[in-house]
Amino acid sequence: MKYGICSLSVIPGRAEPSDKSEMVTQLLFGEVFSIYEEKRKGWKKIKTAYDDYECWIDEKQVTEISEEEYEALNESEPIVSGDLLSIVKNKNTNQLTPIVIGSTLPNFKDKNVHFSNFDFEFDGNEILPSAPKKELIADHVLLFLNAPYLWGGRSPFGIDCSGFTQIIYKSIGFKLPRDAYQQANIGQTLSFIEESESGDLAFFDNEEGKIIHVGIMLSDNKIIHASGKVRIDSIDHQGIFNAETNRYSHKLRIIKRII
Repeated sequence: MKYGICSLSVIPGRAEPSDKSEMVTQLLFGEVFSIYEEKRKGWKKIKTAYDDYECWIDEKQVTEISEEEYEALNESEPIVSGDLLSIVKNKNTNQLTPIVIGSTLPNFKDKNVHFSNFDFEFDGNEILPSAPKKELIADHVLLFLNAPYLWGGRSPFGIDCSGFTQIIYKSIGFKLPRDAYQQANIGQTLSFIEESESGDLAFFDNEEGKIIHVGIMLSDNKIIHASGKVRIDSIDHQGIFNAETNRYSHKLRIIKRII
């Protein structure tokens, strides 16, 4: 098996091996993956190490690494970028690459990043591994306010509901699965909305009972979530109430305490 790392700002992961195919997720700078199918010309099927998500990526966007480096990076606690937008500079070429909040900084030391044959200088603020700090969530979520909704997105330039919750929790040192229905399977279920705290996750279902949406609880019966854009709305036992449309937009299913 071969292995790779995202050396670009963002790599789109697609459902099928085609640029026209649905984007189901994104890889951020520094995230590693295994390559387990190369049958389609120009495309590689991968599994992301961070959340075990399977997708196709363009082989022109693949930077291969050794199995030893993959294992070392996968087993280490990730140091991530903490600013909405930061810069890494290739020491050999002086080329600049913008990276977004939640990107991984492999082998980070003294503001330097290294993997494979690449050496970068990091210009930004990093978040070091530590016990997950729930109190930091309220500050981090506001950085994404008004970010446009994008199916499969995981960056402040386009993000979906579960990508938003995943990146926020990644930034405080806790790993969440990729999709909302997967995230709903972890944590402690709360009996009443009044028990919720800032940083808890609220999940919403459709008429068939399938979890289709997730958001992050704030104080004072507010929730921040990605719907059209990352926005703050009111929430009660029925669901999310959109004051602009004067109606409920999502039906509440459960609230989970993750940490």
